[in-house]
Amino acid sequence: MTFLDRASTSRRRRTWLAGLLTLLYPLAIYFGLEYSTPRVMALMLVTLAALRARVAGQPAWRLFAAAASVLALIAVVSGSGMPLKLYPVLVNAAMLGTFSWSLRHPPTVVERIARLQDPELPPAGVAYTRRVTVAWCVFFLVNGTLAALTATLASDRVWAVYNGGIAYLLMGAMFAGEWLIRRRAMAGQVAQATRVADDVRSG
Repeated sequence: MTFLDRASTSRRRRTWLAGLLTLLYPLAIYFGLEYSTPRVMALMLVTLAALRARVAGQPAWRLFAAAASVLALIAVVSGSGMPLKLYPVLVNAAMLGTFSWSLRHPPTVVERIARLQDPELPPAGVAYTRRVTVAWCVFFLVNGTLAALTATLASDRVWAVYNGGIAYLLMGAMFAGEWLIRRRAMAGQVAQATRVADDVRSG
């Protein structure tokens, strides 16, 4: 295995680890605050934010890590678990910022992902990926708002259930809905292309 292969493997492992820790974060904080202290759990927040920033490798995510560190510092100084519960709000804000920024400075995030499968993405595909990016911006805005409300107004259990379960189900529904719509749109394009080809042959 070459140095580049080892580096790529290491990066994939860090990416999977960051994703797994993010998924488990709400439950870890919920049980951690039950059996430990906010000061101890703040270390998890700093570690997770630093790992996400390293995996992303973008300046905006270093700013995200700095903001998460501020939340952890507030938790350490105040001894309150509230700042730790605001991390999902921060994640949604970072995702909203990333997706909305790409709308103003294309290609959009979704277009870049789509071009990994189809480098010659047609104009109709570009327009579609832009609409999907807008839809994700709305999702992150709504989800971030609900995360903030559960952190500030609901019990720790309700916060953990929403941010550690319901929010992921809603995200999965978004992915599944977009996939179904994309399949239907692609089928329509294929049918239209077939009709055009038939008309050309018959003409």
